[in-house]
Parts: sequence; structure tokens; C-alpha cells
Amino acid sequence: MIRFIHSADYHFGIENYGKIDSATGIHSRLLDFNNALSHCISYAIKEKIDFFLFCGDAYKTINPSPTQQKLLLKSFLQLYKANIPVVIIVGNHDNPLSFGKANSLDIFKELPFDGFHVLSKPDTIRLELKKGPIQIVGIPWPARNTIAINKQHLAKSSKQLIGYITNALSSIIKEKASQLDPNIPSVLAGHLTVSNGIFSGSEKRAIYGSDPCLLPSQLSIAPFDYVALGHLHRYQNLNPKGYPAIVYSGSIERIDFGERKEEKGFCVVSIPEKNKATHEFIKIPIRAFKQIEIHLKTEADQTEQIIEVLKENSIENAIIKIRYHIPAGKKDLVDIKRIQSYCSNVHYLAGIIPIRKLEERQYRPSMKIDMNLNTLLDIYFDAKKECKERKEHLIKKTLALYEEATEN
Repeated sequence: MIRFIHSADYHFGIENYGKIDSATGIHSRLLDFNNALSHCISYAIKEKIDFFLFCGDAYKTINPSPTQQKLLLKSFLQLYKANIPVVIIVGNHDNPLSFGKANSLDIFKELPFDGFHVLSKPDTIRLELKKGPIQIVGIPWPARNTIAINKQHLAKSSKQLIGYITNALSSIIKEKASQLDPNIPSVLAGHLTVSNGIFSGSEKRAIYGSDPCLLPSQLSIAPFDYVALGHLHRYQNLNPKGYPAIVYSGSIERIDFGERKEEKGFCVVSIPEKNKATHEFIKIPIRAFKQIEIHLKTEADQTEQIIEVLKENSIENAIIKIRYHIPAGKKDLVDIKRIQSYCSNVHYLAGIIPIRKLEERQYRPSMKIDMNLNTLLDIYFDAKKECKERKEHLIKKTLALYEEATEN
């Protein structure tokens, strides 16, 4: 049985909601991401997996700091020392998008020993493992510099160009699949956007029309036994009832509060024989993100209400955001300093945010001096919600009172 790990989206360099660690001098969030990767690496070595597949986005930017590069290199070298080959697919955050420039993962190509396979252009590799061979078709992020584009296409609009790249990508995958040995286990690995994939958190700012977007049917083709993807941060199988599975392993740590409810981890894929691949999602213990919603009551002290709710939540070493809802017509009397003091044991307090329900503005009807009394009353009562249903009765009574007052 061939077993391998499928992981993606490490994003070393994400430093929101953190601080400098006093013991190491490294940002605490970078340490969080590194600890998550270390858990994944340790699992791979302990379980003696056959190879390690990384599907792109090692760093937040294409210009990682020396510290970020050191941590990633140290992790991958542990796999090398354990004789575990590493297959790397270049993602959009790794790609400089400029002709001739090296991407942030090309350094692994230049190491003076075998064991690292970096796919920065669509290509097929064959790994000769102790348990037998396996074929891997690698599809990096489909930028313009990874897809051959003729001069005739350069004048096209962005939408037309994205359509061309999508079609070219589908053709490349079909061509690579047709060249594979159908009797040997095969994996399609890519950093791609698939039409039915679910974005989460910060990714929701992305628009489907801005990325080349493939259909599941363009990926789940013979002779692939498993489709390993990176790019979307949520673990998901986009072909749960079919074969092969089309799987985003998701990011290894939470990026923002939009991902606070998502489990993070990696996938362990097992291929006992051709057309029999299965996978298991392994959760990584990571730092908690908690958004605490508090609806304040009018009769109790506002600050005490917030503290009581915080006592009910496990907030130690967590990244938290507090949102308290103020009753309509009431002042904000929360003692922010007391809340901050109570939260001294959290890892990071992202915010203490008051939420006020906007009061509906009362409609002011337009009246003119030359209108008769009946018209004025009709407009006035029509603008009052509490009077609208009884308008005719009220107008009749008011006119009667006016007539009585006039006579007297």
C-alpha cells in the first residue's frame, strides 16, 4: 500500500492577531504556523509515509523573510533525512508572475541532493518508491507565464484571457492523463480553483471570475486515483460520491475570524491498488479563534454581563473578538479597561466592538399651507404606524371635534 501526505497553504508570514515571542524574537503567529507544519512533518516521519505532497502557497508573499525560509527549509530537511521524497507544486503566492524571475520555492531545485521535486510548470514525474512506482501530474497556479500564450491573445480582455487559460489548462490535464500508464497509481496535484469549491474567511473577497476556474468533471478523469489540490483554505472533497476524490486539504492554520469554526489539518492518502484510493483528514491542534457575541440586558451592569459571559468561555491563549449588542435607546456604559484587564491571559484581543441597532428614522410627511384639513389629517395619520389602520375613524373624530370647536 502506497501512503502519502497531501498538504497545502502554509502561508508563512501571516502575522495578524499576534505579537513578538519574547523567547525567540519571532512573531507568535509565524510560530503557530510552524508548529502546525511540525505536527504534519512529525506524523509523516512517525508513520513512515512514502512521499510528501505539498500543493502550493508556502509563504504569504513571493518575498519571504530569511526567518520564514529557514523554518520551511528546516521542516522539509527533516523529511529528506527520513528518506521521504517531497513533491512541491508552486502556488499563486509563490509565483512572482514575471518572466525570468525565480519563484520562492525554486531554491529546493538547487539543493545538491535528490529528494525534492519542484513543479513550476505543468509536468509529470514518476516516483520509484519501495512499494512500487507512482505517477504524479503537477499543475502549478495557472499564471500567464506558466501557460503558453501566443501574441494573438495578448490583446484580449481579462475575461477572454482567463477563458483561454482555463481551456488550455483543461487540455493540458487531458493530454498529461492520456500519457500515463493506466496500470500504475496516478495522482493529479494542482494549485487551482474549482467551480464548486467553497471559499472561506479572507478568501471570500476573491471573485470566481478573476481566476481560471475548472469544473470537477475536468479533473476527475481516468486514470487518476486521487486529485490533490491547494488554494482554498477549507478541507473539502468536491467529488464525495464519485471516484477519484477531488480534495482540498485546506490551510494548516486559521488565517482570520472567517475561518474560526473550521478544523485545520492535512490528508493521508492510501492506495492499496489501482482504483482503490482512500483518504483521511487528520486534524492539527491549533490556536483557537473565538468571536464572542453578547446581547446586553437593560437591568444589569453592562461590564459585569460581558465578564460573566467571558467566564463561560475558555479564552486562555486564544485569539478573541468581543462584540456586545447595546439595547435600543441605552447608552454604552461598558468599562473597556476592565474588559482588557480580564482578558490579560488571552493570546491576542482583536477587538471589543459595540453593536448598536440603528433606529428607524421617522418619516416626515410633506404638508402645504393651502391643503384643506381633511387632506392634512389623511397625510398625518398615514405617516403614523400606530394610527394608520384606524386612519378613517380618527379623521372622522378629529373633524367632528374641529367642527364643535369652531361652533363654540
